[in-house]
Parts: sequence; C-alpha cells; structure tokens
Amino acid sequence: MGYAFYTLPNGREAGYDVPDTCNLDGCNEQIDRGMAYLCGEEPGGDEYGCGGYFCYGHLFYAYPPDGKPQRCPACIAKDDDADGGVR
Repeated sequence: MGYAFYTLPNGREAGYDVPDTCNLDGCNEQIDRGMAYLCGEEPGGDEYGCGGYFCYGHLFYAYPPDGKPQRCPACIAKDDDADGGVR
C-alpha cells in the first residue's frame, strides 16, 4: 500500500496526492494531506495530536524536545508537558 491516496475509517481522504489547505482558521497555505503536514502520528488523531493537516508555519515540535511528533499550536498548548516554547 502506498501513501499517495487512501481513505480513513471516517471516510476522509488522505495522502500526499490529496490537495488541501492548512487547517488553521484564516490560513490558506496550499498543502496536501500527507504525513509531513499531519498533527500527531496518526491520521484522524491520536494521543499526541488532533490529526489535522497544517502548513509548516503552523506545525511545531515542543521545546525542549519531548520526543513527541509534530503538533499544531492548539495541541501543543493542550499538552501539560509543553513549556509554551516552540521551535
């Protein structure tokens, strides 16, 4: 199975061949629904992130590094371990 196009259990299309825009309200940056733009580790969400897709300007790792995957600003803010800094 490749990751260019697939359908999530909730029916949403995902993959690096699926065009989208950043999921942050007000941002119209063109992206795709590939893993590089994913908040968390699993499409559809997991314990680390919401599963949304965000441009590189709105996707961060916590600082100091906490070993968790990249997350959007809202998911970093919700994380009790994050100290508020991003890189």
